[in-house]
Amino acid sequence: IDKQRAGVLVGTGMGGLTVFSDGVQALIEKGHRRISPFFIPYAITNMGSALLAIDLGLMGPNYSISTACATSNYCFYAAANHIRRGEADMMIAGGTEAAIIPIGLGGFVACRALSQRNDDPKTASRPWDKQRDGFVMGEGAGVLVMESLEHAMKRGAPIVAEYLGGAVNCDAHHMTDPRADGLGVSSCIESCLEDAGVSPEEVNYINAHATSTLAGDLAEINAIKKVFKSTAGIKINATKSMIGHCLGAAGGLEAIATVKAINTGWLHPSINQFNPEPAVDFDTVANEKKQHEVNVAISNSFGFGGHNSVVAFSAFKP
Repeated sequence: IDKQRAGVLVGTGMGGLTVFSDGVQALIEKGHRRISPFFIPYAITNMGSALLAIDLGLMGPNYSISTACATSNYCFYAAANHIRRGEADMMIAGGTEAAIIPIGLGGFVACRALSQRNDDPKTASRPWDKQRDGFVMGEGAGVLVMESLEHAMKRGAPIVAEYLGGAVNCDAHHMTDPRADGLGVSSCIESCLEDAGVSPEEVNYINAHATSTLAGDLAEINAIKKVFKSTAGIKINATKSMIGHCLGAAGGLEAIATVKAINTGWLHPSINQFNPEPAVDFDTVANEKKQHEVNVAISNSFGFGGHNSVVAFSAFKP
């Protein structure tokens, strides 16, 4: 690997929230001299990419993108374009997030985004169910090694899937609410398919954003229906039903779930489907995994601020 042509693009929605919270508490209780010297380096959003590059010696394009819960797909899209333009041979791209601390949870409670089903936490995340009442927060990181076909073959890398294309845009509508008509999302999906060079009829699997919020779940379904005239051959599932909503890392983890579906021929279930919304007339892989040969898959991610991002994958066919 030519390390000057290998880069890192790992984003985060919230940045180093723990070190920020600890730093503010230290300032208030003990004064500025007790703030950790790592406060600034670990709070800024670019440090995830920087530390990974330092560990691996990768000197190519290196920065972070922060578009709330759409972050990871924005990173895949940008990383792929660095490779397409010939600026890099390889990019490590994705997202990371660790916001399960009092200030992180409290902030999302304050904007009424989280489920209040505290008496039954295992069924609290229930995308597309009539009784859904908000998302369950998760943590984690998900990254892909993206590279040109020529570079992958030259180094003998196992090619697990092909990135076909992607798109990003903005609802330009509201800080937290999606457009009810789904216009921003539907146009983003259409732009992704155009970039990927595939028709809507070729897509037969969608890893949905599906957070388990009242407005968001149906807005996404409305947008999908605008693009895909027939729902008969399309299976759709919700990774967040099982792992919660990992914010800036969500798209990274869901891209991995999408690639694994392509590799294995199995779709993981959307759990907690007790009383489905009638408007969701798709096969949502409810409660039990299903076998499915994926032709073209798309993975959706949307974020506060109206940020939309969609990426498309398929099996690699030499």
